[in-house]
Amino acid sequence: MSSKVVEPVRPPVNRARVAAGVVGSLVGLAAAGVAAGLAGRRALLRRRRETEPDPYRDETFGELPADEYRTVTTAEGIPLHVEIVGPAWARTTVIFVHGFCLDMGTFHFQRLALSQVDGVRAVFYDQPGHGRSGRLPAGEYTVELLASALRTVIEECAAPDSRVVLVGHSMGGMAIMALAELDPDLFAPDGRVARVVLISTSAGGVTFGLPDLVVRFRERLLPLISNAGTATAPVVDRARAAAKDLARLLTRKYGFGSVGASPSLVSYVEQMHASMSTEAVARYLCALYGHACEPGTTGLKRVPVLVISGDEDQVIPVEHSRRLAEELPHAELVIIPGAGHMVLLERAELVNDALVPFVRRIGA
Repeated sequence: MSSKVVEPVRPPVNRARVAAGVVGSLVGLAAAGVAAGLAGRRALLRRRRETEPDPYRDETFGELPADEYRTVTTAEGIPLHVEIVGPAWARTTVIFVHGFCLDMGTFHFQRLALSQVDGVRAVFYDQPGHGRSGRLPAGEYTVELLASALRTVIEECAAPDSRVVLVGHSMGGMAIMALAELDPDLFAPDGRVARVVLISTSAGGVTFGLPDLVVRFRERLLPLISNAGTATAPVVDRARAAAKDLARLLTRKYGFGSVGASPSLVSYVEQMHASMSTEAVARYLCALYGHACEPGTTGLKRVPVLVISGDEDQVIPVEHSRRLAEELPHAELVIIPGAGHMVLLERAELVNDALVPFVRRIGA
């Protein structure tokens, strides 16, 4: 009688979970290394905060009042938090679209400036997965989804008989470009959108300041990061919380230029970054790296466009803004010296000096 050896049944390897474990382990090791060097950095930051002049020390960031608060629901069922300043009878509605890992507070100083302009209705909203807006229940975010969300805000929040100006920073500009590609008639001479402002943004090919090695292999890395995002999110979030001082230093380095940035501004931007969950960050990466648009063939070629960039932007270099201005027939380019990616906060007075007259020229 022959005997039969029964091998134990091994469960199939879940490669995504293995990858998540690897990524989580790497993040854990990195967090440990970061924590070891933070003591000296904390002392340095404290000394800088005590000695650096700060004109915005008492500024009420994130606390500006609104005339209306609304919740607008996108076609995908995502609730968007909206705040509106100005009358419903306004002849001009300006809609602000913020960037990645930020929220409507990015436009703090533009909100203050436009609240002083008669006949203008200013609309601010948090993009899906950001700020006080809801998240996409499943799957990855796409630039087309952001464009659809913007169209919903235009339809539901613009004053009924007004012309619309769209103002987009970074990823917000990409959403505007995607909308101009999906619905060019919206930008026609008789369409709702009369003017567009693109701040520190790109039509594609952006690397967000990542090292060349990461950029070279992003086609392979992004699916891994996206699949592992949910599994590793708690680990990464804990590491981010433990490394707040380092995060602030990186925000200062990559978000601002060489002109002395207010410590309060840097802290405010870092707080916006920190409020974005790691899981949402991972679900956005593929959309941002895959963004590609030919602005000169979209609805943007039909309207006046104001392009603004800081010449020291390390996230989306100024060359991207130059390229946009060259491709659009009715574009005006404003380059602000010494400013970085957060130029609209860092050099708000110069941005507003270009923005406010550009909005007012609709009447003319």
